[in-house]
Amino acid sequence: MRDIILTLIVFGSLPFILRNAYVGVLVWSWLSYMNPHRFTWGFAYSFPFAQVVAVVLLIATLLSKEKKSLPITGLTIFCILFILWMGFTTLFALQPESALVQLIKVVKIQLIIFFTLMLIHKKEQVIALLWVIVGSIGFFGIKGGLFTILTAGAFRVWGPPGSFIEDNNELAVALLMLLPLIYYLKTQVTHIWAQRGLILVMLLCGLSVFASYSRGAFLTIGVMSLYLLLKTKNKVIILTLLFICGFLVLSFLPSQWHERISTIQEYEQDASAMGRINAWTYSVNVANDRLTGGGFNSWSTATFRIYAPNPTDVHAAHSIYFGVLGDHGWIGLLLFLMILLLAWRTGVWVRKNAKGIEELKWAYDFAYYFQISMVAYCAGGAFLSLAYFDFPWHLFAIILIVKKITEEQLETLRQQHSYRQSSSNTPHSALATSSETR
Repeated sequence: MRDIILTLIVFGSLPFILRNAYVGVLVWSWLSYMNPHRFTWGFAYSFPFAQVVAVVLLIATLLSKEKKSLPITGLTIFCILFILWMGFTTLFALQPESALVQLIKVVKIQLIIFFTLMLIHKKEQVIALLWVIVGSIGFFGIKGGLFTILTAGAFRVWGPPGSFIEDNNELAVALLMLLPLIYYLKTQVTHIWAQRGLILVMLLCGLSVFASYSRGAFLTIGVMSLYLLLKTKNKVIILTLLFICGFLVLSFLPSQWHERISTIQEYEQDASAMGRINAWTYSVNVANDRLTGGGFNSWSTATFRIYAPNPTDVHAAHSIYFGVLGDHGWIGLLLFLMILLLAWRTGVWVRKNAKGIEELKWAYDFAYYFQISMVAYCAGGAFLSLAYFDFPWHLFAIILIVKKITEEQLETLRQQHSYRQSSSNTPHSALATSSETR
C-alpha cells in the first residue's frame, strides 16, 4: 500500500511540475531529504523517483517561458570552478571507477542546486522550499525525539538508510543545521498554534541530537552556543536558557550517554578518534604528493599502505575539510573554502543592506539564521563526511536567491522614493512658472 501511495503522489506531481517548473525543485528536495521510498517494502524501495522528477523538471524548465537566469556572482563562479575541478581530479583518481560513480552522484546534486537558482525568484518560493527542507529532515528529528522519550534515551537515533544522514553523527549535525531554520519559519508564521508546533519540533529535534550519542555534535553545540552568545544582545537570557535546557537534557539522558561523551578527553585511547587522525594524515600526504589529490573514494588498503601512518586502519576522512583535501588536493580545498567564505559574506551583505527596511525584514532574519546554520556545518563538518551533502549547498543557493530578491526590492524602493520626490517637487515648479508668467 505504501508503494502505491508514494507512486501516486510522485507521478501525480508531474503535471504540476510541467505547469510550474519550480514545483519540481520542491518535489525533488522532498525525495532527496526525506527518502520516503525507504519507508516502503516493495517495488518503490529502489524505484528511481528522484531521477524521474529530475527528467520532468528538465523538460519543464526547457518549455517554461518564465525568466530563467543564473546569478553570476563570486559564489556561483567558485561553485562552477569546484565542479570542473572535481571532474578534472576524477580523470586522475586512484580509484577511477569508484570516483566516476561518486562524481556522477555529486554532479546530479549540483544540477538541482543550479535549477534552484534559476527557477526560484520570489520570497514565497523561498519560504516554500524551506518548509520542504525543514519538514523532510525535521521528520527524523521528530521521530527520533519521540523515540528518545519512549526509551529514556537508551538507544541511538539514526537517519534514513542509504542517505547522506544515515549515520547518527551526520543526522545530528544536519538537525543542528536545521534548528535555526525551524526558528526562522516560526518568525514567518502568525498563527499561535503553528508557532507552538514549531517550538515543539525544535525541542524534539534537539533531543534527537543528544540521543544520537554523537561527540562531534556535542562539540558543535558548544561552538553554536558560543556564537549565539557573541552575536546576541540578550546574553544573560541566552546563557540562562542554554543552562536550563542543558541541565534538563543531561539529567534525562542515561549513564551510557555520559560515558560516551566523556571519551572526548581520552581521544588517544579512542580507536575511532585515532582512525580519523590516521585518515587526516593520509589526506595531507596524498595532497602533498599529487596535485589532484586521490580523487573520490580513494580510501583503500593499497592507497593507505602508501600514504597513511597506519596502513591497516582504513577510514574515510570523516571531515569536510580533510575529505575535500584528500579527494581533490590543495586546489580543491582552496575552492571549497572560498565557497564557504563567499556564502558567509553573502549573508553579511544581505544583513547589512536589508537592515531597518520593513519590506526586507524576512531577508534580514533569514541571513542571520543562515549564518547560524553555517556555523553548525563548518564546526560539525570538521568531524564528518558531509562535503557533498545537498543540504548546505541548497542553503548556499537560497542565500544567493535572497540576495538577488533583496537587490531587486532595494531598486524598487529607490525608484519609488525617486518618484515620490519628483512628484512632490512638480507642484512647486509649476507654481514658480505661473508666478513668473504673471
